Amino acid sequence: MTTSPGARANGPGEPWVGASLVALDLEGSGAQDHADEAILEIAVVPLTAGQPDTAAAYTTLINPGRPIPRRPWISPGLANTALASAPLPAEVEPELARRINGRILVGHNIGVDWRLLHRRHPAITPAALIDTLRLARHLKLGAKNSLSALTAQFGLTAEIERLADGSQPHRALWDTIAAALLLPPPSSQRHGLPAPPSPTCSASPPSTSKPLPRSRPARRSRRTHCSARPSRPARLGLPSS
Repeated sequence: MTTSPGARANGPGEPWVGASLVALDLEGSGAQDHADEAILEIAVVPLTAGQPDTAAAYTTLINPGRPIPRRPWISPGLANTALASAPLPAEVEPELARRINGRILVGHNIGVDWRLLHRRHPAITPAALIDTLRLARHLKLGAKNSLSALTAQFGLTAEIERLADGSQPHRALWDTIAAALLLPPPSSQRHGLPAPPSPTCSASPPSTSKPLPRSRPARRSRRTHCSARPSRPARLGLPSS
């Protein structure tokens, strides 16, 4: 799989667990802020042999540079008092780019996180996206497809709490590790999921002229499950509809 610009990820003959995968989740100020939505917290956790490598995890609060109103969905841990001493977006961008550029992003409803990440940090260029929410819906894993419902259904909650010690649901580190554990493998053996393919396709940074649209099913294809549009990172691992 060739990525743009110039980076190269694992090819179709290599094991899926050897792909360059990083799980990601971020917490924002809310979509009602529209173009002014800010990232308040982010976590990036690489996967090694299909498992989240918490020793190499990166998580940080981010100072949005303005007061954030209290909203029901914003965790008390993301209050203005905590954010005031956090690094600014420009200070965290080099570290995020080092960990993400040229790698495949994994997340639950990753398209939402990617749109905000790209809006705030357009220089960050992952190779592709894998959405565990879309996988769960397609494979009909459960009656509910929320991250907390799926992790509870498959008995992952205790493992997440162990790996994300001190975090909690709807915080970046907890949700990142939860998404990583839902991805096959190793989840293919535990959950009976097929391992996603390693297709060959091109993936370019999305255009900055407008926000990316919401996720849509990949075009029917027997050889790949990539997004057919080259203007955004490819979406991998979705069975053909």
